[in-house]
Amino acid sequence: MSQAVDVAVLGGGPAGLGAAYRLAGYGAAAVVLEAGARVGGLAGSTTIGGMRVDFGSHRLHPSVAPDILRELDDLPGVDLQRRIRRGRIRLGGRWVAFPLRLGDALRHLPLSLAAGMARDAVLAPLRTARTDTFDEVLRAGVGPTLGQRFYFPYARKIWGVEPSTLSGDLARRRVSANSVLTIARRALRGRDDPPWFWYPRTGFGAIAEGLAAAARRRGADVRLGQRAVQVERTATGWRVHAADGTVVNARHVWSTLPVTVLATLLTPAPPAAVRRAAETLRYRAMVLVYLVLDRERYTAFDAHYLPEEWTPVTRISEPKNYRDGPDPHGTTVLCAELPCVPSDPWWTQSDDDLAGVVADACERAGLPRPRPREITVRRRRSAYPVATAESVAQLERVEQWTAGLPDLLTFGRQGLFAHDNSHHALAMAWAAADAWSSAGGLDAAAWAAARRRFRAHVVED
Repeated sequence: MSQAVDVAVLGGGPAGLGAAYRLAGYGAAAVVLEAGARVGGLAGSTTIGGMRVDFGSHRLHPSVAPDILRELDDLPGVDLQRRIRRGRIRLGGRWVAFPLRLGDALRHLPLSLAAGMARDAVLAPLRTARTDTFDEVLRAGVGPTLGQRFYFPYARKIWGVEPSTLSGDLARRRVSANSVLTIARRALRGRDDPPWFWYPRTGFGAIAEGLAAAARRRGADVRLGQRAVQVERTATGWRVHAADGTVVNARHVWSTLPVTVLATLLTPAPPAAVRRAAETLRYRAMVLVYLVLDRERYTAFDAHYLPEEWTPVTRISEPKNYRDGPDPHGTTVLCAELPCVPSDPWWTQSDDDLAGVVADACERAGLPRPRPREITVRRRRSAYPVATAESVAQLERVEQWTAGLPDLLTFGRQGLFAHDNSHHALAMAWAAADAWSSAGGLDAAAWAAARRRFRAHVVED
């Protein structure tokens, strides 16, 4: 069976669904092919222990574009709530509010850490980055104290490499507070204006689900369980082959798939140099361990961050504390994140063993030892792009080649090999659709300008 459309969108996360929703609003015939059984990708939700939970910790930051926010809030089932952030980070063996707040920081930061940060602030004008690497950019910016005590160990856990091998651009895009003075100003502002975020009443995946429902109402075809296995260039456009044998003939292909995956699907195949470049790009995998507890709340906090290297766990979130939703009484769920690669022991450990790793981390960090009545583990192969100096050059080679293919564009977090927030992915979707016209297809100049803006995105924690 085959179908002819204007745009075939590969991937049903926020970027792909947002694009299909907007395209359909402009009258374009769009089809979304999503390999999974549900929409949302890494930004989706599922039900565990009778409670809606996300794949990790997600929130919609206040910097989301107002026009996008208005449309999201009007979508079916989204019901955004404004929530005060109640996260904590473990620094120097103590729990400190995260993002930092002045009063809490003064009470809880270890004296040695506070003194080192003060010293780094005074000496900041004398520091410059000796190389354009993650560690040097942050040493020159936030100073060596926070670098050694927070950012560098956290980077080793998330990306699995030494900070000296990561690109300087990753530091500039991943760390929004780029100096001790910026951190201090935000902490001072947090005294009177606590950090907050938007979150759907029934889980973050409600955003993707609402976009999918609205896109369908506008006439878009959103197909689940449809994995693209070949993206073939034809004389009149593109032919996308799905694993179940169906074929979509499209004038344009918009891909949110990992760029490493897209390179293996294209026919004709990329030149050998481009294939080798794509093969060098690596994503960090993620193991998500869910513990269902027979208690109303585990703590009053929404997330606990663990940068210390004595545990592979980087963050433990409690979805119930992200919202005021229809959650069961007497039950809560914890979600622990363990970045890794499939060759690491965490990838293949049993659910019980992984629950023990999480419980040990909680206990050592001074949290109650969780005693779950149910354990569920989810694994994701492409969680964090590993942006080394080498990968930046290889990514440029791949993008130059794909940019030369007519009527093909890549966008979204995975498609751009970028560690962006959800509101960035949505902005990409809106920009792509706004550059579309049924007569001329994609406005290349408008899209190129949008891509330049995307490269300036700075991640918000």
